[in-house]
Amino acid sequence: MSVKRNALGRGLSALLENAKTDITHNTKLEGEGKIVGATSNLEITSIETNPFQPRTNFEEDALNELAASIKEHGIIQPVTVRKLGYDKYQLISGERRFRASQLAGLTSVPAYIRIANDQAMLEMALVENIQRENLDSIEVAISYKRLIDECSLTQEQLSQKVSKQRSTITNYLRLLKLPAQIQSGIRNGDISMGHARALINIDTAEKQLVIYDQIVANNLSVREVEDLARGSKAPVVATSTKNNGTSKKSKGSLSLEHSKVVDDLRSVFNAKVNISRELNGKGKIVIPFKSDTDLVRILALLDS
Repeated sequence: MSVKRNALGRGLSALLENAKTDITHNTKLEGEGKIVGATSNLEITSIETNPFQPRTNFEEDALNELAASIKEHGIIQPVTVRKLGYDKYQLISGERRFRASQLAGLTSVPAYIRIANDQAMLEMALVENIQRENLDSIEVAISYKRLIDECSLTQEQLSQKVSKQRSTITNYLRLLKLPAQIQSGIRNGDISMGHARALINIDTAEKQLVIYDQIVANNLSVREVEDLARGSKAPVVATSTKNNGTSKKSKGSLSLEHSKVVDDLRSVFNAKVNISRELNGKGKIVIPFKSDTDLVRILALLDS
């Protein structure tokens, strides 16, 4: 009979279950009249956000949906806080619920109240978020790196705490070696984790950026990027149309100079500008727009 592993990971469980880091073994918070050993309602104004929070992006639509749910049903899962002083608390986990509660107009939230020093709190926040929040791949990688660097963990110890294979930890950490532009593309959803893992195997940052631009411009599959990384075929970067109306993919590639032009144009127009080239040297520049207002903005920039 197999024993089911704790989904929260041993590190978080040990901290939450240790009476030395938990004031809920007492019956009351001295001087405040709050019953502990059960959930306490805390004023939102008495809670500050967690400076160790690894999540930096909170998707607005998802927060609004959660706020609507909280208005209808209340908070199902209490947030977890640590006590700072008299009637002052700091979030350990549950920032999405906390933010959504503010949007919903709540003045108080249910909370578990615990005590933790800064390092213990950092570990609790990081492990909690890795396990329970839908972090993007870069946020997960940053959280893993912080656990290793700031909590003095080995990759093996980290794999035990978060219940992940060591190879998984390694793959996430390798993402942080990619150029900043590619990391931003991962966070924005322009490329997948599979694309990123294939890009890691390319030997220079310049080549990685060239192929990254081709992924975004031509919607390349992970398999195509893996082929490019192995050097098994030339990059596919453009679609040319013959007189008979049929189209085929040509195999011209953007030079580093043209890739730099793409980056400059994207910066000027604040849009995902793309350049495509055919084998005969002809090509086109595509500037997408999101709305009529956006089109007017781009036209104004072209006229200036």
